[in-house]
Amino acid sequence: MPNPTTRYHISSAVVATMPAFTASVGGALAKMSGVEIRGVANGKFVIVIEGFSTGELGTTLTGISLLEGVIAANMVFEHVEEEMQDDERRVQQA
Repeated sequence: MPNPTTRYHISSAVVATMPAFTASVGGALAKMSGVEIRGVANGKFVIVIEGFSTGELGTTLTGISLLEGVIAANMVFEHVEEEMQDDERRVQQA
């Protein structure tokens, strides 16, 4: 029987804002579950989004793009990690 696995999806994205909304967008991003701000300059945020599926990341990015003052929210990179459990239920990195 195959060992159960858990997939973790991690994506980076760039969020561009209108200057008057940079602070409010930053506040909204900081409150979002699974979102981490890694940098901000000139009205643009570099963020990391974490979730359990590509769809979850896409839903989060769509929500970000709908925030007032967001000009664009673009995924830059996505990576998937699998965590497997062996027969003794110890967790291993794949």
